[in-house]
Order: sequence, then C-alpha cells, then structure tokens
Amino acid sequence: MQTTVEPPGAVAEAEVTAAGWPRYWPLLLLGAAVVPGLLLFSVGRWMDSPAVQAWRTVCLAITTQALPFLLLGTALSGAINAFVPARVFTKVLPKRAAFAVPVAGMAGVVLPGCECASVPVANSLIGRGVTPAAAFAFLLSAPAINPVVLTATAIAFPASPVMVLARLLASLATAVVMGWLWLWLGREEWLRPVARHTGHRPGHSRFTEFRTGFQHDFLHAGGFLVVGAMAAATFNVAVPRSVLDTFAGSPWLSVLFLAALAIILAVCSEADAFVASSLTGFSPTARLAFMVVGPMVDLKLIALQAGTFGRAFAVRFSAATTVVAVLSSALIGAVLL
Repeated sequence: MQTTVEPPGAVAEAEVTAAGWPRYWPLLLLGAAVVPGLLLFSVGRWMDSPAVQAWRTVCLAITTQALPFLLLGTALSGAINAFVPARVFTKVLPKRAAFAVPVAGMAGVVLPGCECASVPVANSLIGRGVTPAAAFAFLLSAPAINPVVLTATAIAFPASPVMVLARLLASLATAVVMGWLWLWLGREEWLRPVARHTGHRPGHSRFTEFRTGFQHDFLHAGGFLVVGAMAAATFNVAVPRSVLDTFAGSPWLSVLFLAALAIILAVCSEADAFVASSLTGFSPTARLAFMVVGPMVDLKLIALQAGTFGRAFAVRFSAATTVVAVLSSALIGAVLL
C-alpha cells in the first residue's frame, strides 16, 4: 500500500476555495457585518449618557477657548523667527541676566494672550538668543498681567478693585522669582527645545520661513493642547461639586484646593476671573490663588511645556511655579485683601 505524503501547505491550500476565498468565508463576512454594528450600537448608547456628553462639552469648550490664542502665539512665534533680527532682543533686554528677568516679566503686559500663546513665543525667544530665565519670566507673566486679563478681572470683581492690583503684583512676583530661580538652579540638560531652524537664512523667503515655522509650532503644540483639555474635562466630570464645599471652610485648605483646582480645570486666563468670582464660598485670598496659579500652571500648559521643552523641564518647572505662586498669592492676599 502506497502512502501519499501531503506537501507542506497542502492542508492550508485545501481550506481555500478555487476563487481564492477561505472555505469559512461566510462566517468572516457575517462577523465583519455584525461586530462593527454591535460596537457602534454600544458606543453610541454610551456616548449619549449625560456624563459623556458633559465631558465632550467641557473638552470642546477648553480646546475652542484656547485655540485662537494658540493660533496667535504660534503666528507671533513664526513672525519673530522670520522677521525680527536677533540684535533686537540683545538691545531691548539688559545684558546681565539678573536684570533681564524683571524686564522680560514686565514685557508680558504687552501680549494679550493666554498660556497657550506664551509657550511657543518663549521657545522662539530662546532660539533667538534670549536667556532662558528671561524667556520663562515672559512665559509666566504674559498670560497673567496683560491688559485683557486685568480688564476681565476688574469686570469680574467690580466691588473689589484691589483684586486687580493683587493679581498684578502676585503674578509679576511669581514670574520674576521663577526667572531668578532658573538662573540659580536651572540646568541646561533639563531644557530640550524642539530642534528647529531659528532666524532668517539669507537667500530664503521670509514668508516661506514664517509659514513653515507657524505650521510646525501650531501642529506640534495643538496635539498637546488636546491632551491637556481631555484631562481637564475628565476631572470636571469625575469630581462631584459637593467636594468644593468641603474645603471652603478652612483658610489654608481653601487656598491649596483652589490652586489645585486651577491646575486641573485649565481655564483660559481671559475667563478665569469670572470663574473665581463665582466661587463665593471661598476667601478672597483663595480666589486670588486660583487666578495666579491657573495662567502659569495647568494641565494643558504642562502638556505644552513637555512637548516643547521636554518632560524633565515641565515637571520641575511646574512644581516650583506652583509653590512660588501659592506663596505669592498668600502673602499679597494677606496684605491687600
């Protein structure tokens, strides 16, 4: 009796029809039709739940609110990169870094933007030869002491005009102190800016360089903005409002709680004064801390800093800024409020 040996792959070939389809193709076809439908049905029902709808609304609101200022910041960053000569910065800022820090902090008053705009601008300034300490002072002060923010604060607190002065002084003090701290303790290995061309190259179109730099910064920073907005929306939905009332009774806990809340909620600096004014159960100092910490440290800003300057920088800089901002708010609030 002769035994027939199947050649390799004969079994697999036997499971394939003459048309090249597997013999069990009806099951595959049925699965391809039914499984996606079930997933879409279950996900659709889940997406209709009130919690998910609230999460989607908050996430979209934060992103939409910050996107115009991110657009402004990246456009300004590209314009600085392409059109402004490097010698301008060396002439405006003092040569000694210790003096350049407060000047850069005061310069933040001229930029009507939020923290999303300040990150790419600070990155561009560093690329143009500005000392990182001065660039970081500008990064922190620009979203906190510009005319739009101060005007919004005056409108949100019509019965307390001193709140505007308290916010200006506490925010400026935080920015300057953080700049000096970077001069004292900062290390170059913590700072890893994204590699990109800085400055105009002879023989190249300035408008092309502007467009290239703008596209790169906007797409790069926009992704991290969305990540931060999603994290902030998650907290808004997950934490019940009753938690707010638990901390309002303690003066110190209320300051720390609103500082942490400002980090997580990631409200744009142009709108955070109205949120702070609505927290009537908290002390004026606690609400000041909310407005000082928020524009300098929040989830989307940490994400933007990590994507622009590196994770090592973002972790250290955000933690130190939070401590300095809370102390500045507590001291100035105790004196003025």
